[in-house]
Parts: sequence; C-alpha cells; structure tokens
Amino acid sequence: MKKDIYIREALPSDAEGLLDIYRYYVEDTAITFEYDVPSVTEFEGRIRKTLEKYPYIVAEDRESGRLLGYSYASPFKERAAYQWSVETTIYVDKDLKRAGLGRLLYNELEKRLADMGILNVNACIGYPNGAEDEHLTYDSVRFHEKLGYSMVGEFHQCGYKFGRWYNMVWMEKMLGEHTDTPKEINLL
Repeated sequence: MKKDIYIREALPSDAEGLLDIYRYYVEDTAITFEYDVPSVTEFEGRIRKTLEKYPYIVAEDRESGRLLGYSYASPFKERAAYQWSVETTIYVDKDLKRAGLGRLLYNELEKRLADMGILNVNACIGYPNGAEDEHLTYDSVRFHEKLGYSMVGEFHQCGYKFGRWYNMVWMEKMLGEHTDTPKEINLL
C-alpha cells in the first residue's frame, strides 16, 4: 500500500466522495442489496448517526485528498446484552481491490473497536447462491477469512437483485477475551 495514504475519522462532508465509491457497489454488484444510490444528504445522515456511537473511518490519498475507501461499525443488535458486538462494513474503490487498502482499514477499525471494549465483530456478506456471477463473487468471504473471521451461518435466497436470488452469510471474529464481568463499553 502506498505510504501517502492515511486513515482518519469520516466527516459528514465526506459523503459525496464516499458515494463515488459506494455507487459502483449499488449499481453493479450484489455486495449491497440496496437498489438505489442514496442522496448525499441521506449519506451524510448515515455518517452522523454512526459517529454518535461507533467509528466510521476513511482512507484518503494524502497528496490528492481523494477518498479511497471506508469502513464503519454499527450495532449488531439494539438490545443491551449485545453491546459488546458490532457489525462491520467496508467498501474500497473498485479499482483498488487487492492492494491492501481493505486490510489497512479493517486493522484500524478493529483497533478502535477493541479500545472501546468491543469483543465481537460480525460481518453480514452477500454470498452467491451457487456459482459466482458478474454481480457477486466469493471475494468478500475470502478477504474476511484472511483477516481471521470465521463462517458462522448462511441464510438462503434472502436477497433479490438483478433478477436473481442471493444468499447471505455471517462471519465473526473475536477481538478480546470474554469474561464473566465484561468491561463497560466506551462509546464515542
């Protein structure tokens, strides 16, 4: 990965640049089951809401200021008993896949989450219903496996996009020790 890339906290004003990355995933892939690209205003709101409690980070090219990818955490479930668990999300510029940017983002996200006291990170991933196709491959699962996530479950034919049904899988990774008296979460 280039040395002039740095990771920083996202700002609502990053929404337009992040939508430039996300647009491809909405319009051309089944990685997200969102059908329509959100507006800049809606995306700003999503960033603000996440930052109320959890990290939302971006990778930026220091020289050009161009946003190259982003990652964030959201509640795994809303009930208090799940407070030590989050769902992770990551998107990188489609032309920068396999360049180490995803690992860079997730490493920083996991560090910030561990510092908060989060113990479980969970990823909900679109999964081909049979063979890979032009809209969805096994790449995201392979990426998460390389980062230490393990498969915990599969939901069948639960997402419909591009005239076909797709599965979803849950993967998890433990960031810390599970004790009988877990530490209180340090929300942002």
